[in-house]
Amino acid sequence: MTICKRFSVVVGCLLSSAFGAAGLRAQDHVVYTGGAGAGEGQHLVFLTGDEEYRSEEGLVQLAKILAFRHGFKSTVLFAIDPKDGKINPNVNNALPSAELLDSADALIMGLRFRNYPDDVMQHFVDAYLAGKPIVAVRTSTHAFYYPADSNSRFAHYAHDSKKWTGGFGRQVLGETWVTHLGSNHKQATLGVPVAEVKDHPLLRGVGKIFAQTGSYTADPMPDSTILVHGLVLSGMTPDSPPVTGEKYDPPQPVAWSRVHQSESGHTNRVLCTTMGAATDLLDQSLRRLLVNGVYWGLKKEVPQRADVRLVGDYKPTEYSFNGFRKGVKPADLMITRAEALRDE
Repeated sequence: MTICKRFSVVVGCLLSSAFGAAGLRAQDHVVYTGGAGAGEGQHLVFLTGDEEYRSEEGLVQLAKILAFRHGFKSTVLFAIDPKDGKINPNVNNALPSAELLDSADALIMGLRFRNYPDDVMQHFVDAYLAGKPIVAVRTSTHAFYYPADSNSRFAHYAHDSKKWTGGFGRQVLGETWVTHLGSNHKQATLGVPVAEVKDHPLLRGVGKIFAQTGSYTADPMPDSTILVHGLVLSGMTPDSPPVTGEKYDPPQPVAWSRVHQSESGHTNRVLCTTMGAATDLLDQSLRRLLVNGVYWGLKKEVPQRADVRLVGDYKPTEYSFNGFRKGVKPADLMITRAEALRDE
């Protein structure tokens, strides 16, 4: 029997399949305990893992908001480097504790080009086929990647799948990767709610959204409800004028919803947005749209103006490849409700 000496864990040592005998289950994810609130008794699982847009920061903040402001139990899973147990989104085939998806009531995902082993991917697919609601941000439209010669039974989930056109992104979320429209770090995005659906529950309390990320070209599935259009801005501030020209007219959808029926017969309520870098979540309307998406997905009454105040001192890292904070372990991100709200 392996004796764990490197970590002191009150509940003892639990072996993680992703790390072998040296790993500790308690060290590879974070749980923010819920409590009183509309989400009491329900479990949200957040999937982080993208090389550029810092989902390992943005979705952690969103998890805290949903736990400490709304009462949901929020579990955050990470891409963990098996060599040192640290968060490393460049490791595209790791998602320790993926089995926690089995107990999720809803999924919130910020993934890009993941290539999970089949035993890990099975937990995600089972959750999807069970009809669990999904809130997906930014590069989740192209969450999965499999090489052409892959023998994975989930290869058709790839963003460029020909067998299941556009893979999971297109078929479930409503769109896959197409191309950039706005230029990152030069042309920000102004999200404008669609007037024709202004009374949709997902848009309650949502105004214009300033996203520091550039917009994508997107043409969501015909059964999608377009919620927000994106104007490509000529600069990186909210008052930058929109870029004009045929290429940008009409404005592209940057947030939409749909109800998707899977091959299992279950339906998934889906909110997808091509905004959602960690820096984008500085905008309260974007945070409110995502919180509304959880309520709507779970068929809860969406608040008229959901509480989306930031929890703690949120200073997200500027998005860039290989720009993640080095040396961070999930345990470093743990905070209790009392600690989170102590200074309020």
